[in-house]
Amino acid sequence: MKIVMLGTGYVGLVSGVCFSDFGFHVTCIDKDKLKIENLKNGIIPIYESGLEELLEKNTLSGRLKFSTELEKNIKNADVVFIAVGTPERRGDGHADLTYVFEAAKEISSYLDSYTVIVTKSTVPVGTSSKIKEIIKQRNPSAKFDVVSNPEFLREGSAIEDFMRPNRVIVGHETEKAKKVMTSLYKPLYLFETPIVFTDLKSAELIKYASNSFLATKISFINQMADLCEKVGADVNDIAIGMGLDQRIGNKFLHPGPGYGGSCFPKDTIALVKTAIDFDTEIPIVKSVVDYNYERKKSLGKKIVKLMKGNLKNKKISILGLSFKPGTDDMRESPSIDVIKSLLHHGAKISAFDPVAMTEAKKIFPDIDFSNNLEDCLRNSYCAVLLTEWSEFRSLSSKYLSKLMKGNCVIDFRNALDLNNFNDGKFSLHQIGRKK
Repeated sequence: MKIVMLGTGYVGLVSGVCFSDFGFHVTCIDKDKLKIENLKNGIIPIYESGLEELLEKNTLSGRLKFSTELEKNIKNADVVFIAVGTPERRGDGHADLTYVFEAAKEISSYLDSYTVIVTKSTVPVGTSSKIKEIIKQRNPSAKFDVVSNPEFLREGSAIEDFMRPNRVIVGHETEKAKKVMTSLYKPLYLFETPIVFTDLKSAELIKYASNSFLATKISFINQMADLCEKVGADVNDIAIGMGLDQRIGNKFLHPGPGYGGSCFPKDTIALVKTAIDFDTEIPIVKSVVDYNYERKKSLGKKIVKLMKGNLKNKKISILGLSFKPGTDDMRESPSIDVIKSLLHHGAKISAFDPVAMTEAKKIFPDIDFSNNLEDCLRNSYCAVLLTEWSEFRSLSSKYLSKLMKGNCVIDFRNALDLNNFNDGKFSLHQIGRKK
């Protein structure tokens, strides 16, 4: 079976590489010629653990190719995945489907024999039907089916998520398309992966519903942390006590600075907008969107308060820049709001992240980026932990006292061990924790 992956962004590249590792012949196509040339030479535009090795392995085997040429590859394809970006549309919060519909138009011109067109991009309800309509209008004789197959890849764990997923969702209209998709995911049968076959609209909605529910869990535990700080309870104990209930589960019950990344922010907003379009409301999700926005904005104020408003010309160390560990993704990262707020109050920022500094420099070209953790902390008045990279977790009073001028440590991830700060030399502030 021959697969074409349209788009070599995060989803398209990971999916294409993994499908080739399943033994299929995959061609990843992108209009960006430089990007394609780099990929041919093993240069990857994103950071994802294990992806570089897998790409090299399957490129050498001949199963994985990269191209800018549409016509020949589409004509020879059995399955064409649309994995282009669907960013938040400027001004109204809806998903921008410009690239999706452009891809559908381009595909339509080259469909020769029966082809399954699969939307891998996150798209709102009704998009698959619109793709079908576009192709039929432009090529009435084309033999094809449209399938919705949303992705559930976590940045930092994407390969594992693809190879051993919790489930695979397939929205389809015909038995013929179902048969093709069954063959495509046959390698997962070894792990008894549940494959949910449903209609197109349900498949499209499952993705948004899943991400919005997880975002809700994050915001709920963050609100519980806010309450814990007021009443003197411990949010870590709350999360453990809740998580042991199997109806709730312990995933996404980790208090923090708020969610970020490429999915949750735009998908929650898009779901709210979709509900409005269909004359209904999802006030729970709307509340989550508003709360998460305000939470990230409030972090800087919290630091200023703990520093008693005295930040002028003082070095503040930012530990972690990406929105989560395991990725260099800076999109909607809480660190952006924090740094902007501290700069506004006259602080001198020194930042360190194991992988995200190149991306962060595009946003903050004028702040100091340290080459290592020690340089970042040296002569600092306050250390702010924003991303729970493993190398930060062992920080202690003994270690920091050799480097820092001040004694304020703010841990927005509750990643540090309280026992490492029981000598009274440092003031450790965590979220919703009893001191």
